[in-house]
Amino acid sequence: MKKKNRVKNIILGILTVLVILIFSFPFLWMLLASFKTQAQIMSTEDVLLFKPTFDNYKSVFEQYDFLDFIVNSLVVAVVSTIGSLLLGLPAAYAIARYKMQKLSLVILVARIVPGITFLIPWYILFSKIGLVDTYTALILSHMLVGLPFIIWVMMSFFEGLPHEIEEAGLIDGATKSQVFLKIIMPISGPGVITSSLLSFIFSWNNFMFSIILAGDKTKTLPVAVFNFISYSETNWGALMAAACIITLPVLIIALVAQRYIVSGLAAGAVKG
Repeated sequence: MKKKNRVKNIILGILTVLVILIFSFPFLWMLLASFKTQAQIMSTEDVLLFKPTFDNYKSVFEQYDFLDFIVNSLVVAVVSTIGSLLLGLPAAYAIARYKMQKLSLVILVARIVPGITFLIPWYILFSKIGLVDTYTALILSHMLVGLPFIIWVMMSFFEGLPHEIEEAGLIDGATKSQVFLKIIMPISGPGVITSSLLSFIFSWNNFMFSIILAGDKTKTLPVAVFNFISYSETNWGALMAAACIITLPVLIIALVAQRYIVSGLAAGAVKG
């Protein structure tokens, strides 16, 4: 019996290593390519053994002004996430507590519908009121997807909290808003962290809205990376360096907050 279990563990370990290698290979190749010259990237020799260079990262920041794009992406992602939380948390709590099934269905439909469906009406609206190439247009467009996601994740979390917690607060003299802010929100930390992080990651990586609504002043990182590709040549070294810069914050967030993400997606830490 022990021998069979040992064989199963060995097979499981081998399969786990294979899965990790398969999924991590594109990132590792991207990381290695960011330290290569254009000729080294195109060559099939010495894939792993080469003399690294930092010229790609220097050109990204010096030649392409990548720091401005980082600031643009950071502003849009942070503000759109905060705005979605301010609107989405009370909405999710109200839907969960008062059983607004029809409204929850509308939120679900808004979550399922592809964002490209709203792109043309969104562009026409913003162009009419002169908001194209502004932070406002990008933030609102990102909230269009982030807000329904936060509401849908937090609805299931709030539904898992027992009503006795709120009743105890009301008996002690707290108002409903005080119960929500001082009792419900502190114990909903995993759900809030999960929804906000995933919303931030969506906004940070979003390309579709930015390619249409952003301009020279508000160009974000995904659009800036796209500019490395031209009809005549693709600057693969700078492209890989820029891709690593975009990926690094998301990777750090995933590693640091993975515990909260897993517990938050479990739809509530307290069950009634």
